[in-house]
Amino acid sequence: MPTGPQPADFADVRATNLAVVLRFVRANAPCSRADIAASTGLNKATVSSLVADLIERRLIRETGLTERRIGRPATQLVLDGAPYAAIGLEVNADYLSAVAVDLSGERLLSWRRTFAGSTAVPSKAIASVAALGRRAVSRIVGEGRQVLGLTLAVPGLVDADGRVPLAPALGWRDVPALDLLVPALGKPGYPVAVDNDASLAAMAEYRYGAHAGTPNLVYLGGESGVGTGLVVDGRPMRGGRGYVGELGHVQLDPAGPECECGRRGCLLRRVMPEAVSDTGSVVDLEPEVDELVRRATAGDPATVDALAEVGRWLGHGVSVLANLINPQVVVFGGYFVPLARWLLPAAEAEARARTLAPDLGGAALVPSTLGHGAAAVGGAARVLDAVDAGQLPRVLAGR
Repeated sequence: MPTGPQPADFADVRATNLAVVLRFVRANAPCSRADIAASTGLNKATVSSLVADLIERRLIRETGLTERRIGRPATQLVLDGAPYAAIGLEVNADYLSAVAVDLSGERLLSWRRTFAGSTAVPSKAIASVAALGRRAVSRIVGEGRQVLGLTLAVPGLVDADGRVPLAPALGWRDVPALDLLVPALGKPGYPVAVDNDASLAAMAEYRYGAHAGTPNLVYLGGESGVGTGLVVDGRPMRGGRGYVGELGHVQLDPAGPECECGRRGCLLRRVMPEAVSDTGSVVDLEPEVDELVRRATAGDPATVDALAEVGRWLGHGVSVLANLINPQVVVFGGYFVPLARWLLPAAEAEARARTLAPDLGGAALVPSTLGHGAAAVGGAARVLDAVDAGQLPRVLAGR
């Protein structure tokens, strides 16, 4: 019995080619069938057939003619996707969020509400975020759209089976998150997944952020922890079992304060020393951050100095990443965004001093433009990435 690679059948080849055409239109619209053929190497007859299929699925549409200097005017193509939506959810220590986007990435809804995730038992947390997800699905379906899939972002280690071995900010250990989420959503007909929040936020940055398309990108999230999402050579880095990006738990000072993970001197405790209360619960950071911004804006010396110290510790962490993977851009997200004015100069100076390559290896340190919804947006982006890879919706009824 053969065990090596097997030839792809016609359906596989066609699905791959459909994905190639869809990705090209997403990146280059408006464009013509001739543009697609010239750039992809597919012959014109094949492109015409693939375009007809994608139009029938309402993934792309024709949008009139454009004059050419030579030859006949060409019909232009753009993304359609009006009947579709992808949903991302996030559960964190102090909030829940839900985002829905269409095929082009336009946000159809964006909800965020406070939630005591650090003290809720896992089953309750999953039930609460699923309730938010069902509301989002109801809204989308009520608008006549089909849900392509849903992804939940979790601030912790997530394996390929959607299990969470450890999420310190939530107090989770060995939680079968996906197995709990699917029935809580009512066993839907669309795909459901669970992934790490920072990894998803990096996917959102790569697809929709100010530096979208940058092949080597790092997302450094400041929420209840310091998570890191990595895109290397245009692909999300997931590691052998999905356990990547825990920069916040890199030990920088063996004699430092005890961290929620049980170790000492983690970057997290240097960067966010006030994130955990005396009882061990993660506190609501938003009022704390607002107060820091107020004081720093007013020029309070102690606050400005403290933020510079945090920036230096962040720069130390960035230097580790710069020396290991040489990113082109490091995007600071979450609560780091409103504080970026004071954090980033110190972070960049420290990172430059600690990075072996000259000029920080070419890396730029920038604040995110996606806001607190980045991880949830990334959850939706994960669904759309699967569509781009060839997991296309079927032809809609009535077409």
